[in-house]
Amino acid sequence: MLGIFIFDYIFLHVLQLYWGLFLTFLFFGLQYQPEDPINLWVNKVGPYNNPQETYNYYSLPFCRRPGNPGHKWGGLGEVLGGNELIDSQIDIKFQKDVEKTTICELELDEAKVKQFKEAIENNYWFEFFMDDLPLWGFVGELHSDRNSDSKHMLFTHKNITIQHNKDQIIHVNLSQENPKPLEVGRTVDMTYSVKWTETNITFARRFDVYLDYHFFEHQIHWFSIFNSFMMVIFLTGLVSMILMRTLRNDYAKYAREDDDLESLERDVNEESGWKLVHGDVFRPPRSLVLLSAVVGTGAQLALLILLVILFAIVATLYIGRGAIVTTFIVCYALTSFVSGYVSGGMYSRNGGLCEKRKKGSGLLITFDLTLTHELRETLDKIDDPNCISFSIFVLWNWFFSEHHCYLLRSLAAIPFGTMVVVFVIWAFISFPLALLGTVVGRNWSGAPNNPCRVKTIPRPIPEKKWYLTPSVVSIMGGLLPFGSIFIEMYFVFTSFWNYKVYYVYGFMLLVFIILIIVTVCVTIVGTYFLLNAENYHWQWTSFFSAASTAIYVYLYSIYYYYVKTKMSGFFQTSFYFGYTAMFCLGLGILCGAVGYLGSNLFVRRIYRNIKCD
Repeated sequence: MLGIFIFDYIFLHVLQLYWGLFLTFLFFGLQYQPEDPINLWVNKVGPYNNPQETYNYYSLPFCRRPGNPGHKWGGLGEVLGGNELIDSQIDIKFQKDVEKTTICELELDEAKVKQFKEAIENNYWFEFFMDDLPLWGFVGELHSDRNSDSKHMLFTHKNITIQHNKDQIIHVNLSQENPKPLEVGRTVDMTYSVKWTETNITFARRFDVYLDYHFFEHQIHWFSIFNSFMMVIFLTGLVSMILMRTLRNDYAKYAREDDDLESLERDVNEESGWKLVHGDVFRPPRSLVLLSAVVGTGAQLALLILLVILFAIVATLYIGRGAIVTTFIVCYALTSFVSGYVSGGMYSRNGGLCEKRKKGSGLLITFDLTLTHELRETLDKIDDPNCISFSIFVLWNWFFSEHHCYLLRSLAAIPFGTMVVVFVIWAFISFPLALLGTVVGRNWSGAPNNPCRVKTIPRPIPEKKWYLTPSVVSIMGGLLPFGSIFIEMYFVFTSFWNYKVYYVYGFMLLVFIILIIVTVCVTIVGTYFLLNAENYHWQWTSFFSAASTAIYVYLYSIYYYYVKTKMSGFFQTSFYFGYTAMFCLGLGILCGAVGYLGSNLFVRRIYRNIKCD
């Protein structure tokens, strides 16, 4: 009953969030009357060159007006994203200009000056929100004096310009003025001013100003899509040639009914390649439980990515803080049935008859990538470098083991209640659905249906040239899939690590489909070459051949870090490579599952029309 209640609550919450509040806000928005109060929310602050190293705005010694400021708590995705909006208590009213007004007086002592100087030296930026529109600014700047020594200047005046269309806010802009030198014992006035202007931009188009059309819709982006599309045509043509021409002659031998005994014996003696291993090609692979689990998880991830992209296209999720994260978590929980179904059926079809091991496969599935994004956000909040240096596997079990890491409260570390919610989603939705899928998959699609009978004694594998070995096939298999997504990876990395709002999910959908097609085609070709080399260990080879795409993506991320970013520090470096490793792990499992499933269909198809002993 508790699981059903939680499922209903989450489903109704998401439905209301994306199809109720979202549609209302997108087309109508908040409407104000003259003199209505407008809240300016402060959010986070951090070094500009390290985008994910952010802290609470008041972690720096900014002064604030007396009283208890209000907090604006968002949904699950916003909390996991490290957002905590605090009311600045600055007096702003709709359509009312404000001349230069003092917010508070900031008394600079030695500790405050030191904090501000360190922030200015690291080029700290901050983020505000007004009517769900972001504003950005820098804490201060460095000026050079006559002695060539840098002087730290703190911006003390915030000039806010607001554009409105009748009774709705369309755009907000923040400019900083009046920099003052940081000197111990000095008192500076922190001031602000507000200017309202009229605009004819509609409310539905107000987010366009944050989208970099020139960057994302550059000709190189279109060219990469066209290039990947041509790769798909080439590979599908290659696979079709293998199926229609190379295999057609082999099938013709088995289709002849009037051959004499001598002709038949000659054909049998001339058999070579993939036909000779028909008695071993369907032999269960090593580590069947693990292969079943990762293939099931990869199938779930493929469906998950497709659903999230479609939601992002239809519902324009990029305009909402944490909307993508919330959609990802909920869709992952609800698609856990797919991982159980695929892995359970695959395990049973390959001879996994032990009831205990079947249940073990279902348990293994659930300890997969469920908490990948949550762990990324947790890693974002860890202050102790010794905690960050632990391996990803240790971080994976962070929710289930004791730890002594200090979590920065100034960064709005994940509250205990949010951790409980994430655990409850996993325990009462994702975990049971994975187990249910395992049972259903075992009973509905678990019957063995191999076209050829498996021989009792395994056939010896002859020595072949080095380029026909499984390791070489596996490593080379990821090159073309990586080439099909190479340019898109640049745009995705840039949007995440360089303050770009990614909105071209139509491009992402096309690239994702191309990646699936290229991965399947490349893996089929590799499997065919391996079988022709009389090597029947194709299952893990097909998985690793496709999964090796993630290796090239990770190598590219290393290049991107050192060439395209200015990140520095142990914290940011550990976070970047740790999170990228988790992303590549998910990508590898996804591609590996797609490659295996495509090769499995190919192998069953080519052996279906031959006469097996």
